[in-house]
Amino acid sequence: MSISTVIKSIQDIMRKDAGVDGDAQRLGQMSWLLFLKVFDAQEEELEFEMDDSYKAPIPENYLWRNWATDPEGMTGDELLEFVNDDLFPDMKALNAPRDLNPRGFVVKEAFSDAYNYMKNGTLLRQVINKLNEIDFTDSNERHLFGDIYEQILRDLQSAGNAGEFYTPRAVTKFIVNRLDPKLGDQIMDPAAGTGGFLACSFDHVKDHYVKTAEDHQTLQQQIHGVEKKQLPHLLCITNMMLHGIEVPSQIRHGNTLNKPLSSWDSTIDVIATNPPFGGTEEDGIEKNFPADMQTRETADLFLQLIIEVLRAPSANEKGGRAGVVLPDGTLFGEGVKTKIKKLLTEECNLHTIVRLPNGVFNPYTGIKTNILFFTKGQPTKDVWFYEHPYPDGVKNYNKSKPMKFEEFQTEIDWWGNEEDGFASRVETNQAWKVSIDDIIARNFNLDIKNPYQEAVEVHDPEELLATYQQQQTEISELRLQLKNILGDALLSTANSQQDDSEEERG
Repeated sequence: MSISTVIKSIQDIMRKDAGVDGDAQRLGQMSWLLFLKVFDAQEEELEFEMDDSYKAPIPENYLWRNWATDPEGMTGDELLEFVNDDLFPDMKALNAPRDLNPRGFVVKEAFSDAYNYMKNGTLLRQVINKLNEIDFTDSNERHLFGDIYEQILRDLQSAGNAGEFYTPRAVTKFIVNRLDPKLGDQIMDPAAGTGGFLACSFDHVKDHYVKTAEDHQTLQQQIHGVEKKQLPHLLCITNMMLHGIEVPSQIRHGNTLNKPLSSWDSTIDVIATNPPFGGTEEDGIEKNFPADMQTRETADLFLQLIIEVLRAPSANEKGGRAGVVLPDGTLFGEGVKTKIKKLLTEECNLHTIVRLPNGVFNPYTGIKTNILFFTKGQPTKDVWFYEHPYPDGVKNYNKSKPMKFEEFQTEIDWWGNEEDGFASRVETNQAWKVSIDDIIARNFNLDIKNPYQEAVEVHDPEELLATYQQQQTEISELRLQLKNILGDALLSTANSQQDDSEEERG
């Protein structure tokens, strides 16, 4: 039976339970169950490796194998009482200091905001038995974990909030491929989601640079992430364990933006991320940023943070490097956005912007997006733009025809080397170069159209409808941008008036 069939069966069982209300709770229910199953699969491997020195990081009666694997085991009210009265309270109250019992600490963190929504113990037993059809000690099935939550996430759109778009694998793999994280590089995703960029980075380093058991231990310490929401965080640490990270305690549950920018150390070598865009932060978060750069728009704050935390260059090493997915609104936006882009081009070499076509993030959003690649430590002299075309015969991406990594081979062949200033790059119908002087003259508007592409008149009704829908999405995005700009202006005016009144009182 395929994993997708198992997951569909589980969702169908949960729909019969009066306690589970909607897709978000179904995902939450499945997440803690998956976590415990994967955690125990990893425990069995560690127990085998360590033999007599092994000590379980949680009470043994809560290990999956001891209460969940027997299909004829606890069910009905007995199972519900065990989960609600024993398992959850004890996991939330687990005495597991991060330094003394790091894997226990991970479990406690995972359960901090988790809930058992199911009210029917017989149905819960059916869900557990279905999950037991997936063998996470099997390396082939382990790598299919991504399929599990990607399938669930497709059903989550009605429950999602603005800005929560999960990055297509093709885009994730391309960004990591171009950043080429090495063994020993500190790798971070400050908006980790379910861990797509971190898992891809881990696999890249493992496949290209890990040769020994010591190298593998080094790699486990390289991966850092922060995720604000409980469900993606739980899925993220489960994902990290499946990729071989024994103690994913470096994946924190919290808001990366929730501390002063000045308190961050600039120690990160590689950042690959798709920060939430289109959303706004809660009141007060903007106070963690310099007065003239304050905004409540999430993507703008993350871009400032990324510039700050990337490692500065040293005598024998260039600075940290980043690949960041951002919406068109960041490229053309003014006000605080202009100041952030000025900072970016002064502090970093913004060497490449890959402009992605419509539909890359379908079905999540139609907003047009871009990938910004930059390296800290040298100011920008030229920005290369590359307009990624649709493959032959494709007019838009969708669920059944998503973007594929192989499409990026033209960019990879064209890319060249940053060490020689990308001397091998040439302008093509897809690629063009713009000097920093031209960008300054444009007031840092980076929404620069391809000079080699002429407008093509379209008469196909389906294409016209798709264009209309795209325009409506862009209008909504512009409205939100305008709302944020007005909000920033009002905030700035209020701050200015407050400063004036304090001076008068003084």
